[in-house]
Amino acid sequence: MQTKLAIYLCLLLFAAPLAVSAQDKPVVIPLWPKGAPGFESRRNEPEQAKDYWVKNIHNPSLTVFLPPAGKAIGAAVIICPGGGHRLLVYTAEGVEPAKYLNNLGITVFVLKYRLGRDTLSPYKIDVHAKQDGYRAMRLVRSKAAEYGLDTNRIGMMGFSAGGEVVDMVAYGEGKGDPAAPDPIDRLNAKPKFVIQIYPGPLYIPDVIPADAPPAFLLAANDDPCCAVPVVSLLQKYREAKVPIEVHIFTQGGHGFNMGNRSKLQSISTWPQRMADWLADNNYLNPVSKERRKILH
Repeated sequence: MQTKLAIYLCLLLFAAPLAVSAQDKPVVIPLWPKGAPGFESRRNEPEQAKDYWVKNIHNPSLTVFLPPAGKAIGAAVIICPGGGHRLLVYTAEGVEPAKYLNNLGITVFVLKYRLGRDTLSPYKIDVHAKQDGYRAMRLVRSKAAEYGLDTNRIGMMGFSAGGEVVDMVAYGEGKGDPAAPDPIDRLNAKPKFVIQIYPGPLYIPDVIPADAPPAFLLAANDDPCCAVPVVSLLQKYREAKVPIEVHIFTQGGHGFNMGNRSKLQSISTWPQRMADWLADNNYLNPVSKERRKILH
């Protein structure tokens, strides 16, 4: 009898961490319940994932990463990982920045967008990745009450090719269609702020509109592809008189992610510059009681 009891207790102890782990598993929200428009028949095709990357995305989605209990401040960020539109650097440019922002109290949604350069891809970057970016912004805005979000503090963050997705959304018109059958498509899709980490060179507009979101940009000067876009955006923002902060480090190359694998002090600590900017611009202020009542 004592032996059976001991075995039972051991099983309970073993099962408890599994239960907690299951509860902590991030929620995944498809951008469209029935699949992406025109590609509904492909929504059940499995993604391919290995090591740090994910590809073969036919059912674009948002994965939700919540701040620790009691720490949420009502701000949200949609993260677009990079990967050259061939794959998504999902761990280092999705999960890791999500957890960093969670610790600041920010609710994070990591976007898996369709990849225009994946093997035999039927998608176009400036059509389908853009469509996914717009839908992601509208979907998060539609869930503001559910997640306790302040719609005036929902931003986007892009790494490399993901920065190109952010550009297409942030500098487009973004207005919803008031006649759309889906109420989500009636919502505005313009982010309230953007964070661009070594963003790609495509889809930077000739002129930054006066209503462009404030921006935080960061890259290394020796980045062969993505230092120039940062300098270009800086100049266009200055011409538009829209707030911007830019950090260009002497070295670091491309793809240093959140910096925690770099031996360079400037690169390994760059996320603190982003946290400072978020704080200085009041994005980290807790949502007010009055605003929380409106949201709920």
